[in-house]
Amino acid sequence: MDDVPLWERYLRLLWGLGDDDVELAVESIQVHPALGFTQIFTGAPVTVYADGLMSYGPTRNKIDPLVGTRIDRLLHLDLVPGLKPLLLTEFGVEAEIVPTDAFVKVLAELVDTGDALPAIEEPALLLGQYLSALGILTAEEEEDLHVRMLKGAVALGHTRVVFKPHPSAPARWSRGLEKEAERLGAELTVLDTPVLAEVLYQRMRPALVVGCFSTALLTASALYGLPVARVGTGTLLERLAPYENSNRVPVTVVDALLPELGDKKAVASQKPGMGVADLNRLVRAVGFAMQAKIYPSLRAETEAYLTKNLNAHTQRYFKRRRLTSLGLPGGIPVQLAFIPRNATVRRVARRARSLKRATLG
Repeated sequence: MDDVPLWERYLRLLWGLGDDDVELAVESIQVHPALGFTQIFTGAPVTVYADGLMSYGPTRNKIDPLVGTRIDRLLHLDLVPGLKPLLLTEFGVEAEIVPTDAFVKVLAELVDTGDALPAIEEPALLLGQYLSALGILTAEEEEDLHVRMLKGAVALGHTRVVFKPHPSAPARWSRGLEKEAERLGAELTVLDTPVLAEVLYQRMRPALVVGCFSTALLTASALYGLPVARVGTGTLLERLAPYENSNRVPVTVVDALLPELGDKKAVASQKPGMGVADLNRLVRAVGFAMQAKIYPSLRAETEAYLTKNLNAHTQRYFKRRRLTSLGLPGGIPVQLAFIPRNATVRRVARRARSLKRATLG
């Protein structure tokens, strides 16, 4: 840190800033280069812009108070109207919504970037994310996920399907989908040119947008009023590790809010799976479980939420091991925490407890 003044003088000279006051607007404040610039310009006020679902989740690691206390506001898209961002609230940062009309207007200026796109009206649009690159799924599992998207769309009556693969995804995935589409009698188009999903929404007006937990699912529904459906979120909720993985809140929001592709009635109605008040409480509880040391003030409300709402459905958003380590409702009772994570041993212990209760009347 001794060379910070040298870096600041160098950057001021390089960018012709002189002695002018500087304000920073950055994204992903927890990592470089954003973090580096905020540390170099030590007196500059900071605006953070978050364009995805991660804005609703906790700050992924502790930020130096010398940086955090200089953050004036968090700009975010209104992807889930009424849902309040948790990001940076540990510093009392106010969240400010980027006007939807203004953002959509900017996206409209990009519509011609897809000149080479095929002219297809109202297809089912499948969004690939390349989750195997993140170590969440294996390549085979992700390929199967895409096939499930295709089968689900066809089962809902869509015969024209467009697959938007992740730019880094292997080409063989597309070939596998093409074979499956031929078997199903569907007309599949695989886009081989990188393009924003939002450009496709404007050019094609999809009849349905299908994905796993991509932010583009929410831009489709919130910004363009398009029908959406999710696939594979249950598996991801189980697989994400460690528990504080920053993708957990995006997956949680999509799973709780959007209809599952296999539920025909839910897809047709597009009714949110959870009210926004309940979703706010869920996200804050998950956020505390993810980053309890950063948000200790959320403990009481998280305990209250789990006591009242932890059931067969909401259990999917929490890990019993995590709840146990934090001493939260739903965890393993302290007196049983020593028991090994062995199904047989635990079954015997449960049987012993039930016999004891029966004996005592």
